[in-house]
Amino acid sequence: MPRWKPDARQRLVVAALGLFAEQGYDDTTVAQIAERAGLTRSTFFRHFADKREILTAGQEALSRLLAEGIDEAPPDASPLTAVAAGLERASGEMTSFNRDLGPLLRAAIDANEELRNREALKSIGMAAAIADALRRRGVAEPTARVAAELGVLAFKLGYTRWADPAHDEDPGELATHTRAAFEELRGAVAGLH
Repeated sequence: MPRWKPDARQRLVVAALGLFAEQGYDDTTVAQIAERAGLTRSTFFRHFADKREILTAGQEALSRLLAEGIDEAPPDASPLTAVAAGLERASGEMTSFNRDLGPLLRAAIDANEELRNREALKSIGMAAAIADALRRRGVAEPTARVAAELGVLAFKLGYTRWADPAHDEDPGELATHTRAAFEELRGAVAGLH
């Protein structure tokens, strides 16, 4: 059976994140990324407009999956139940490639202020997609925003646990981790009364 081989886009992402962590975002060039990936600059530009785009490559798809899951939740689902459906949908699409990127992404973000700012914008975009999907269901603005923030926090917490390189054993599916994180957060909210 043939061994799975990453496609050019995935190779570019891995190469870029490794270089960002090693030498910094500002000191990394497109030529270096392409070379490390074993590809050409023209191949890089077929997949990405610039090196910044690498960091937001999956954001649009993630936001779409979260919204689709919420849209497909039963009509009588509570806002939090709908958010849980969105988390299930988005988490279910994540593969071991996404998991393996976790430590590289974390190291690159920790090493650069611009990347930390982009990470914050990514969270804002995810929250906006969730809140928009909830508003389409008739959820009031304040409730939609709170539920959206809770969903983003659960996704980030679940992903961090799933991608933690300290796990020597198989971490299972991301959905298991986001589901557990969401339940923890729901419990924490209930304890605020």
